[in-house]
Amino acid sequence: MSDASPDAVDPRLAASRAAADVLVDAATSPAGTAGPADAAEVRAAFGVDPATPEALLPLARALGLANRCMVAFGMVALLAASLVLTSSVVTRYVWKASTDWQDETAVFLLVGATFLCGAFVQSIRGHVGIEALSTLLSQRVDALRRVAVDLLCLAFCAFFAWKSWTLLHEAWAEKQTTSSSWAPPLWIPYGLMSIGMTLLSLQLAVMLVASVNRARSMREGR
Repeated sequence: MSDASPDAVDPRLAASRAAADVLVDAATSPAGTAGPADAAEVRAAFGVDPATPEALLPLARALGLANRCMVAFGMVALLAASLVLTSSVVTRYVWKASTDWQDETAVFLLVGATFLCGAFVQSIRGHVGIEALSTLLSQRVDALRRVAVDLLCLAFCAFFAWKSWTLLHEAWAEKQTTSSSWAPPLWIPYGLMSIGMTLLSLQLAVMLVASVNRARSMREGR
């Protein structure tokens, strides 16, 4: 019979217990005795950047919850899109039936999964990036580089979000539809784009502030 502990078998269980221990220590410590390290550990345990300022913690936690919901939706949307496309192939080549609604439904589902999950991917910095430059820079210079990149990404995504909302308004007010025979309303994909890009912009804004805090701490030698 193996003597391995459950924590050794399942690293996620160990991480959960460590997070719980941090919370218990913070809750049972006398008022004012919990240090900055404890607060940083609590934030990291819940997927919040430890450099996030206190004022933005409610927003960061709300975004974390929203991102988890969007990931769940994205999983369901991808599964539904795969089933719709599979049925489209069968009906098109076996029964020679029209598949306009199936193709556009799959596109709408994929648009939703792509845009709504963008903030989650950004929260873990999971987008495709080139790390060759960062390995050549010092920690302080690399922190400044990350601030600049986050700022540029925020500017682009904020503009994209604003444009998506204007397209959504036009599609809703003018009752725009696609050009297919099924003709579903265009406010559906524009709405998914608008929500997804807004979440991504908010996520980038929080991460930009955290990056600025981290760069300032490095400059001050903390």
